[in-house]
Amino acid sequence: MQRRSRGVNVGLLMLLSQVFHVGINNIPPVTLATLALNVWLFLNPLKPLHYSCISVEKCYQQKDWQRLLLSPLHHADDWHLYFNMVSMLWKGIKLERRLGSRWFGYIITTFSLLTGVVYLLLQFTLAEFMNEPDFRRNCAVGFSGVLFALKVLSNHYCPGGFVNIMGFPVPNRFACWAELIAIHFCTPGTSFAGHLAGILVGLMYTQGPLKKIMETCAGVFSPNVGYPGQQYYFNSAGPSGYQNHYPDGRAGAYEETRRNYDAYTAGLSEEEQLERALRASLWDRELTRCMLNLLPWGLPIHRICFCASTSIEK
Repeated sequence: MQRRSRGVNVGLLMLLSQVFHVGINNIPPVTLATLALNVWLFLNPLKPLHYSCISVEKCYQQKDWQRLLLSPLHHADDWHLYFNMVSMLWKGIKLERRLGSRWFGYIITTFSLLTGVVYLLLQFTLAEFMNEPDFRRNCAVGFSGVLFALKVLSNHYCPGGFVNIMGFPVPNRFACWAELIAIHFCTPGTSFAGHLAGILVGLMYTQGPLKKIMETCAGVFSPNVGYPGQQYYFNSAGPSGYQNHYPDGRAGAYEETRRNYDAYTAGLSEEEQLERALRASLWDRELTRCMLNLLPWGLPIHRICFCASTSIEK
C-alpha cells in the first residue's frame, strides 16, 4: 500500500502552522528534532510503507528487523502525521522540560524500539491463542505507540484532574485506557495492539523495572549522564519542576522560559490545547467542511482520535 497522494499536504501545512505558532525557540531540542525527523521521512521516505511497517510475519518470520526502526517514523498520510506530531509537540514540551533533553531523547529512542517489540509479542500471542494467522500479518506504522507511552508518563507526573474524552470527564490516571477504547471504536482500521503496546511500555517505565534498567545502562555507557531524579531542586512547596540547570549561566533564564510557556497554554490541559490548536489552524470554512467529510461518520473536529497508528491492510 502506497501513501495516499494529495495535490497539497494540508495536514503538513497545518503542522507547520502549529510549530510556528508555538515558536521554534519555545520547543525543546529533542522534541523539535523528533518533529523534524518525522516530517523529513514523510516527505522523503526511506522505503515504501509495505517495506517499513511492522508485523510478526515480516520482522520475526522473515527476519526483517530494521522495521523496528522504520515503522514509528513513517506515516500513512499527512493527517496521520499531523495528529501524531501535534500530540508529540505538547507532550514533548511538557516532558522534555521536566526530564531534561538527554534523558528525554533516551526515553524516545528506548520507547520507539520497545513499543515495536511489545507490539510483535502481543500480535504473536493473539495469533497463537486465537489460532488466527491474520494477526501475524497485521502491519502497522506510526508514532502513536510511543505517544501512548509518553501519555502514561505525563499522567504519572501529573496524576490529578480530569480530561475530556468524547464528551465525558475521565480521571487523568485512566485517560490512556479511555483513549485506547475510544480510538478503537471511533476510528476503524487503527492498531489496537500498537496503542496497547505503548501503554504497556509506559507502565513498564513508571511501575516496572524499565526506568532502573535504563539508568543502569546509561551509567555503564556514559557515567556522566544525568538521571531525571537529579534534575530538580526542592523548596518549601516540594518538587519545583524546574531543572537544576540554567541556560545562559543565570538563574532566571529557565524560569522565564517556563513562565512564557505557561502563559501560552493559559493553564489548559493537553487535550484542550490540542482542540484549540485545531481550531486555530482551521481558519478557512471550506477547509473545515472538507475535513468533516473526511472524518469517519462525520464526527466533530474536537472528537477526532488524533493519536491513531494506521494499520496497513494487505
